[in-house]
Amino acid sequence: MTRTAITREAMLKRTAFFDKLTPSSRPLVDAVLPQFHREIFNIIGGGVTEDPTMEIPIRDVEGFHMSIVKAEPQKGTGLHDHTTVEVFMPLQGSWAILWGDEGENELVLNPWDVVSVPPGVNRGFRNVGPGTGHLLVVLGGTDPGRVAWVDDVMNAVREKGFDLDDRGKIVGDAPNA
Repeated sequence: MTRTAITREAMLKRTAFFDKLTPSSRPLVDAVLPQFHREIFNIIGGGVTEDPTMEIPIRDVEGFHMSIVKAEPQKGTGLHDHTTVEVFMPLQGSWAILWGDEGENELVLNPWDVVSVPPGVNRGFRNVGPGTGHLLVVLGGTDPGRVAWVDDVMNAVREKGFDLDDRGKIVGDAPNA
């Protein structure tokens, strides 16, 4: 097996220092709704982020995308689906992982617990702890595709004056969003 030599400069291009990351407070279109306010720190790859301005510190994607979600109690994401596996691991706080056609199933994870949601399953998550929570999220695949939102979420988003363009990026601006 041949080993690859890598310089410090090259390794730094593959490093994300958390205290230097800039999160998006509108990472996905559902975040325009109060119950889904959260911040996402993209770390490796762009994942399925719908914010066209989001900064990505490690762009060299090799089979997966990784981000950290920060949310206050009872905040999370709307019900959606992916074409790839999505893995969740709480780093801080307790998180409910929801799944099913209408999010009728729920499993609560605590720090260091892990769940892997398969492709083709509607899923969502919510911070159910008493304080600010952090959730590690990993999406499989070099190209994880786009989020497929359930109709209820997209209808509520459109009522607020927002939508997604042909590239799957957030468009619109509502004064009270």
